[in-house]
Amino acid sequence: MDITPGLPATDNFQHWPPWRPLVVETARRVRDYTGGTLVMPMTVLVEQYWREISAGLAQHAIPVRHFVLHADQDTLRGRIEGDALLGPSPFRLKYLEPYTEAARTWLRGEAEVVDTTHLTPAQAAPQIAEAVRS
Repeated sequence: MDITPGLPATDNFQHWPPWRPLVVETARRVRDYTGGTLVMPMTVLVEQYWREISAGLAQHAIPVRHFVLHADQDTLRGRIEGDALLGPSPFRLKYLEPYTEAARTWLRGEAEVVDTTHLTPAQAAPQIAEAVRS
């Protein structure tokens, strides 16, 4: 979709200031419409962006269970390069180091970490579902 006038150039859409409140507003509206539990898979590596999103969700009384699906860099690189659905992604590869830094500094303290290094998605999903149930 074209937006006129164009948005400022960026290497990551998350840097656009409207993105964070749009995440919150979209979550709020979808949850109001559907009810129940909303699962939002996304990667946010900038602590300030996570704080904006989580504060916005809290403002609307939307409970959050934040999970990080962790894998070591070699495993992540192999998964990205071998992605049969999306293909290798230079965009995703560019964020291996920022993920490692976020995990080392703030991300682990903000979330429940599920180490998926040796898990398939089919193995990780029930582990998360069980954590949510308990």
